[in-house]
Amino acid sequence: MDDDLAGPPRAGSGLRLAFGSPLSSVRAERLTGELAACQPATILDVGCGWGTLLLDIAAAVPSARATGVDRDAGDVARGRAAATAAGLADRVEFIEGAAADHLRAADLVLNIGAWHALGTMPQALDSLRGVVNPGGRLLFAAEYWERTPTPAELANMWPDMTVDDCSPLADLVDLTIAAGFRPLRIESVARGEWEEFESGFAAEREQWLLAHPDHHKAAEVRGELDTSRSIWLRGHRDILGFAYLTLGVPA
Repeated sequence: MDDDLAGPPRAGSGLRLAFGSPLSSVRAERLTGELAACQPATILDVGCGWGTLLLDIAAAVPSARATGVDRDAGDVARGRAAATAAGLADRVEFIEGAAADHLRAADLVLNIGAWHALGTMPQALDSLRGVVNPGGRLLFAAEYWERTPTPAELANMWPDMTVDDCSPLADLVDLTIAAGFRPLRIESVARGEWEEFESGFAAEREQWLLAHPDHHKAAEVRGELDTSRSIWLRGHRDILGFAYLTLGVPA
């Protein structure tokens, strides 16, 4: 095979993952059932990635119309293909673009690990509160500190990360209340969900390395994978949590 034709998979494609966040199939099935039970007529996923949970909820509410918005062209294309395969393309739309440019009122809004697309955490929550219809729901998922990291632990995480980049879970929930939401369910992921997520994102490129150890891009990919794995295992493992908050607004 031509060396150039066997180039490495795109970093962050997540093709071996069902969801683009730490999320087990069991938790996803329960969240789908709970949110679908509210019978939303309109659903908006802000920072949807490839939109697996969005599609699951839309499938569970046959009358709903849904929109997913994301900047990543590859993820949007994957979402559109999945919608077509599931027979949902007539009522689930995927838009490639900036989140702030495509906010619209909805009965159910999803924002999973993508609050950064709307500014700071308070700014994001204020923007999201503005588009949740009366009596509606927001599924908001974000990082938080399980415990305050030491300077040495922070140094092993992402470049320029500081302790102020996240807050304890209690403070995160307080931010949602200050924005006008009420917390209906507070839950955080288990270690196994983190492991599935981190390992799944690396798996396709690790498999490529095994098949192409002498490729001219192998050293670059190997370095990127080793850095990412170190950030996880030597940095944020058991320190950075990820919470799923089901939030409601008054009718």
